[in-house]
Amino acid sequence: MKLDLHIHSHASDGACSPAEVVERAVAGGLDVIALADHDTVAGVRPAMKAARGLPIQVIPAVEMSSAIGGKDIHILAYLVDLDSLALTALARRGTERRAARMAEMVERLARRGVMVTHERLEAQRASPATAFVRPHLARALVASGYAASVPDAFARFIGEGCPAYVPTKIAKPREVIEAALAAGGVPVWAHPPARTWQDHLPELVRAGLAGLEVFRPPGRSASVTSLEDAARRHRLLMTGGSDWHGPAAGTRLGDFYVRAEDVQPFLAKAGM
Repeated sequence: MKLDLHIHSHASDGACSPAEVVERAVAGGLDVIALADHDTVAGVRPAMKAARGLPIQVIPAVEMSSAIGGKDIHILAYLVDLDSLALTALARRGTERRAARMAEMVERLARRGVMVTHERLEAQRASPATAFVRPHLARALVASGYAASVPDAFARFIGEGCPAYVPTKIAKPREVIEAALAAGGVPVWAHPPARTWQDHLPELVRAGLAGLEVFRPPGRSASVTSLEDAARRHRLLMTGGSDWHGPAAGTRLGDFYVRAEDVQPFLAKAGM
């Protein structure tokens, strides 16, 4: 069984529709995927509908944004109730704060002579209901000729520590973990930052964190080993995924996957 438990669609900052995500996942030989858009579950039902009759299972998920000490911490909430009031309230707050954050980032860029029009930015998201996220701005910077690529835009303008970077400031990690649990979900720390995850892990575990995203491209490394050790020490579930946003990066769904035996306790939790 091949799984990818961290994929985005254009319901947030991915390039493909939920149905196209499913189509590409099947073509890539994946058996199980989790659609985990930023602070919204809007793409999950369309993905599940698209998967009917196909040899693939879609796990409902959402990647929830939080920050601590000016650093972003993202929590993947798996197996959530899509109608949860706790998730709905957090999503509404996220949409409002992301809009304010985007306006501040555009203003910071403008003060440096980097002019991104509202029309150019608006063209990067799927619909007016889609919350603004940094990849939208990165693609607008590319389209406006200020960056050679999305990674270049992050590296020079909007990545952490860059001139126009603004933390998300939607919620604290404890709040999003509580919301995930209230929605019946399994909260997992997404892509724990290599240099600082040890500092915050005990606090997140006390708040109810259930797992760590251990397995990520390009594959096994020293950081994977240390995360595996931490997961076992704290009795946390282990998950893994590509964090795929679209084909522009030169990767296809299915290029990276985790095996069932790597995430068996998580699968047991999911009743699979």
